[in-house]
Amino acid sequence: MSRLEDINSYGLFDTPPDKELDEITELASVIFGTPISLITILDDKRQWFKSKKGVDQSEGNVEDSFCRYALNKPNEVLVVNDTLKDQRFLNNKLVLKDPKIRFYAGAPLVTKRNNVLGTLCVLDQKPMEISKKQENALQILARRVMDKLETQKALKELSTTIELSTSRLIKITENLPFGVFELRIDRFGNQEFSFLSKGMKKIHPNIDLNEWLKNPALGFSIVHPDDIKPLKNCLANSIQNNKKIYYEYRVKSDSGYRWHAVNGQPEKTENEETIIYGSFTDVTHHIEYETALEQISSDISHVLRRPVTSMLGITNLLESDQELSAKKLKKYSGYIKIVANELDKFTRKLNKVYSEKKKKIASDSSRYKS
Repeated sequence: MSRLEDINSYGLFDTPPDKELDEITELASVIFGTPISLITILDDKRQWFKSKKGVDQSEGNVEDSFCRYALNKPNEVLVVNDTLKDQRFLNNKLVLKDPKIRFYAGAPLVTKRNNVLGTLCVLDQKPMEISKKQENALQILARRVMDKLETQKALKELSTTIELSTSRLIKITENLPFGVFELRIDRFGNQEFSFLSKGMKKIHPNIDLNEWLKNPALGFSIVHPDDIKPLKNCLANSIQNNKKIYYEYRVKSDSGYRWHAVNGQPEKTENEETIIYGSFTDVTHHIEYETALEQISSDISHVLRRPVTSMLGITNLLESDQELSAKKLKKYSGYIKIVANELDKFTRKLNKVYSEKKKKIASDSSRYKS
C-alpha cells in the first residue's frame, strides 16, 4: 500500500479536534517549552493540522511544510536548531514571515506499514538546542499519537464491518417467506418488539407493523378466540422457565382462518429482561397435509373395511364349496363384480378428493412463500 493510500485509510482530513490528541500536543509544548506544537498529516496536496497549539489556521501548504522532510526517515526525529542556518529553509515563507519559525523538531507518525502520515512537532520563534532525551520523549509521544490513530482506525473498520453485516442480515431476513422478531419483556412483564422483519407483512398483511412494534398484544386481535388463552399460557411458560416456545394456532385472514406457528428461544439478560428471538410462520399447508394423511388413513381403515370383508367372505365360500356349479360360480362372480365396482368407485373418489387437496396445499404454499 502506498503512503497516500495508507493516509486515506485513516480518514483524518477535515475531522474535528480530539481531546486526547490535544492533550499530547499540549504536553509536547510543555516538555520543550515552545509556543507552537502540532500534529500534522500530509498528503500530496495538503498539510492538515489534526491537533494544534499556538496557531489559528487548520492547514498549511505542503511546499512550505517542515514536516515533508521527515517523510522518508521514519526512525529519526527531524531537528532544525536554527532555520536561518539551514539551506532548506532560508527562503521559506514561514521563516521569513509570520510566524517566523527559527526552531523545529518533528517526530514521524509511523503506521504499521512503515509509512509516515506526518509528524508530532514543536516549533519556536527562536533558535534552540535539544537533548537526545528530549528527542526520545518526542518519539514516545508520537507513538502515543499513533496508538490513538490506530485505535480509531480499527474501531472505524469494525463499525463498517458491523454495518455491512447488519445490512446483509437485514436483507436476508426481509426476503424470508416468514417473519422474524425480537421481543423484549422487562421484569414487570411489559412487552415490546425491538425488531420485526418485513416478512411479517407477508403472513400478516392486515396488521400495521409500526403499531405492532409498539404494542405486541395487537397480534392477539387476529388470533382465533379458542387459541388466545393457550397461546398466552405457552408464552408465559416459556418466559418463566426460559424454555423454547413452539405453538400452532389459528389467525384471521381474508380467506378465513389460517394456521400459524410461533417458534422462539428466550434469553435472560443481566437487568432481568427476557429477550425472545423467534419467528412467525404460516403452516397452513403443513396442517392440511397432515390432516389429509390422517383422512386417508381413516378412509382406508373404515371405508374400505366393508368391501374387503365382503371379498374375504366370498373367497371363504369359494374355498369351502365342494360342489361349485356353473350357477353358483355365476352367483359368486356377481358378488365379486359388486365388490370390485365399490372399490373402483371409492378409489376414483379418493383420487379426486386428494388430488384437489394436493393442488390447494401447493397453491397456498406458493402464495405464502412469494
